[in-house]
Amino acid sequence: MRLSGLVFSIFSSLVFVSLFTGCEERSKVAVGEVHWDRDMCARCVMVVSDRKNTVQVRNPQNGKKYMFDDIGCMALWFIDENIEWKDKAVIWITDVNNGEWIDARKAFYDTQNITSMAYGFSAHKTKSTIKEGEEVVDFHEVVKRVVQIGK
Repeated sequence: MRLSGLVFSIFSSLVFVSLFTGCEERSKVAVGEVHWDRDMCARCVMVVSDRKNTVQVRNPQNGKKYMFDDIGCMALWFIDENIEWKDKAVIWITDVNNGEWIDARKAFYDTQNITSMAYGFSAHKTKSTIKEGEEVVDFHEVVKRVVQIGK
């Protein structure tokens, strides 16, 4: 009877630790709470208020959250601050149509928008929400163009 109690205790501990670790890991990559009109852009220090062009970056190593008012600020911040983990960063952006958080690396971008810092790139979850005839670019092209503009 004592052996079964010990086995149950060990099993319970393992389940608890795995659940706790799983929650901790998810919090390092999940979208964090946004304090609209109070959080500040990590690069330009403007208040984050545009609910349709906001970017949130998570450091996957420690879960620290960084907010940006424009994807252009995010791209230049990676360079300005020499962020070594930029390729592993978890990046969320709000869909311009509904404000839903989407994976910035998988999003589709149109190029002629009014955004906080005037870089003009807005994210879409699907290509179908971009008006016919508008230019569509991917995340890597957005970053490339922003870096060219920022030089």
